[in-house]
Amino acid sequence: MHRLLLTKPDGRHLTLYGREPIDATLQAPSPFAEPLNASAHLRWHPLRGEWVTYAAYRQGRTFLPPPEYNPLAVTRDPSNPTEVPAGRWDVAVFDNRFPSLGQAEGAAPPPELIVPTAPAAGHCEVVVFTQDPQSSLGALPLDHIDLLLQVWGERTQKLGEREEIKYVLPFENRGAEVGVTLHHPHGQIYAYPVVPPVPGRMQQTAAGHYRSRGKGPLEEMIAGERRSGERVLYEGPHAIAFVPACARYPYEVWVAPIEPVEGFAQLQPAQRADLARALKTALLKYDGLWQRPLPYLMAWYQAPTDGQPHPESHLHAELYPPYRTRDRLKYLAGTEIAAGFFAMDALPEEKARELQAVEVNLT
Repeated sequence: MHRLLLTKPDGRHLTLYGREPIDATLQAPSPFAEPLNASAHLRWHPLRGEWVTYAAYRQGRTFLPPPEYNPLAVTRDPSNPTEVPAGRWDVAVFDNRFPSLGQAEGAAPPPELIVPTAPAAGHCEVVVFTQDPQSSLGALPLDHIDLLLQVWGERTQKLGEREEIKYVLPFENRGAEVGVTLHHPHGQIYAYPVVPPVPGRMQQTAAGHYRSRGKGPLEEMIAGERRSGERVLYEGPHAIAFVPACARYPYEVWVAPIEPVEGFAQLQPAQRADLARALKTALLKYDGLWQRPLPYLMAWYQAPTDGQPHPESHLHAELYPPYRTRDRLKYLAGTEIAAGFFAMDALPEEKARELQAVEVNLT
């Protein structure tokens, strides 16, 4: 993996990654001249026992621009700079101009309210998967996806070294149906000042399971899925993709290394290469089933960045497409939003068979 570290005119950081050496003379562009001064703050939710972050300035972020104003495309005209330069690189990572977490230098303290408040320490980054605005993560070559997995590992390590960061979550929202405001293939990385509620509960459950059984719950679940094979979409020597028996969404897919790995940075080259094959298989099956790009949310869960060993942790992605059928969108309903109790009207085995029937070409 090759990298080039740059600083934008507004002070934000940009790192270019490539499978081949990168021209060291490249300059970091920015559509913005003034320094980033946005600061978020936290408010405590006393009934749920969790923090909520507030960043009202995000309402001014770029929203579904026409192709000629794509801020994630490479800069062609220096008088109209985008976020990334022209040149030979494969993946770009830069500080989000409209972060949900983070404090600008000299920021005003959070407001005093009837609930506790705090500065929203943390960091948000944008990850541009490719220079091609018409491509997608699933369409990238396997070695390009392998590079992206390495990038997620390096960013997790870099962000996790900060004392205020407790958890790093790479994710991708794809499609306007799940709230995407830019169609160029990209994802984000959120580095949180606390372990968020969902991965926190997963981690707590995994830790208890590991103490009582000597294995994490996902490791045992993967073993069961491999024995059954009924819901498996891809199984290689080191990685697997499957519709989980406990899926909460139609066509939900999990992608993971077979052996437990705490995070991206701990993947061995062979594991990472096979994980790229598993991920690409799942994404190609999504698009192949509908014969059109399928919207989804993909979240990667890994161990907290507290410097402690977490043998119970098991790196994996969970992919949630919002489709109920081929023609109807599935959104969260009252029981899911109000109670957190998911109601499924499609069996995981049925949806797994549909995805299994889609032939994909990984070359």
